[in-house]
Amino acid sequence: MVAAILAGAALLGWPALLNGYPILFSDTGAFLAQTELRAFVWDKPYVYGPFLLLFHGHFTLWGPLLAVLLGLSHLLWLVQRGVRGVATARWHIALCAGLAGLTSAPWVASLLMPDIFAPAVILCLYLLAFATLSRWETVWLTALATLGVAAHLSHLPLAAALMGLTVLLTWRIGPVLRAGLPLALALALALGLNWVGHGRLAISPFGSVFALARLVADGPAARVIEAECPAAGWHMCRWAGRLPVDSDAFLWEPGGPVWAERLDGSQPGGPISLAPEAGVIVSRALRAYPAEVARLALGNAWRQLFLTRVGDVLGREEMGEALREQVQGVFGAAEAARLEAGLQWQDRLRGWAMALTWQHPWVIVPAALATLMAWWWAHRAGDLARLRLVLFVLVGLTANAVATGALSKPHHRYQARVIWLLPLAAALCCRPPRPGVMVADRRRAAAGQAEQA
Repeated sequence: MVAAILAGAALLGWPALLNGYPILFSDTGAFLAQTELRAFVWDKPYVYGPFLLLFHGHFTLWGPLLAVLLGLSHLLWLVQRGVRGVATARWHIALCAGLAGLTSAPWVASLLMPDIFAPAVILCLYLLAFATLSRWETVWLTALATLGVAAHLSHLPLAAALMGLTVLLTWRIGPVLRAGLPLALALALALGLNWVGHGRLAISPFGSVFALARLVADGPAARVIEAECPAAGWHMCRWAGRLPVDSDAFLWEPGGPVWAERLDGSQPGGPISLAPEAGVIVSRALRAYPAEVARLALGNAWRQLFLTRVGDVLGREEMGEALREQVQGVFGAAEAARLEAGLQWQDRLRGWAMALTWQHPWVIVPAALATLMAWWWAHRAGDLARLRLVLFVLVGLTANAVATGALSKPHHRYQARVIWLLPLAAALCCRPPRPGVMVADRRRAAAGQAEQA
């Protein structure tokens, strides 16, 4: 088992080995700042930064990556056992090799961002609700799921959707409590950290700024601003009629609506000062255009479902020049030199990724069809383990698209982080029922339900 998990971790980390360094994004620097500067960043839970610190120890960022790869490999081992009834080294290595060579999984795992926790949450909650686990495995998966849900705000609605699915699938108190505990702990952690760091007992103290950016880009909030300005006296009135039509430009341009100097002297400025006003504008847009907002949100979620390619965060531009200075400040000149020697810093990694991932779309389509077929076959055979995994994956993919595309903005990176679960589900679940064993399958399913009750 240990050797197989180590081999699986090595297979899943090959993009980092190709790069010569863990793959980074500009937000990785913000997570480093959380612990190095003890900064509570306005748009990021104070969770992933401490996770990085726990494993990098001011020595190297290879430490957190190794922890991610080992955890992911072990999680896949447990999922294999939960679905097939037994986990074998040969099957595990073959599964990890297939995911590594044919899907986005290794690229997501090699990126030091909370992205990998989205698929981990889906798999953890499935196992907690429906798999037979030892006590230490239950504790480990609960801790991992709690960390995963708390690490990114989009994981909260994802976990809530899976919690609802668990209720629909069983209505038994044991599975519901086991699947619901990580969500409850993550919510409590978010409330406590925001109270300490921002002085606000809220899950997302400044989330209204993201909602405003989305509704301005889609149109309803922009029309509210045009209609009520200048009489409303809002900071946003300065941009009435010329608001950015891209939500990223709205949020991040230095001279844009969020970061421009405020004329009212409100401190500290930026998104923190904008949040109360943003909440008012968003509320009025929702009241004025409820049907349009819902239609636009569904459209964005639908578009997000099909944006699944890797590559949009692999360049030097996406990393940002300032990140090198942060790495040197935390780890020293030798680590910064290792970063500079990597393909990503040399702006060559995206080209390699495009050449090595051309097969991904050709895998996703048959995997989706095979997953739907697995749903039908598992239903006919009464194989609840396979049926539940398929449903968790399908609901997880949909909830992820809604949480990111509808509430933020469709990006390839957001759906690429979870789309590899389709080939995983197809590999584990897609086998036709054999008439001679269907009765035995149903008996095992009934026995499993009795044990969980």
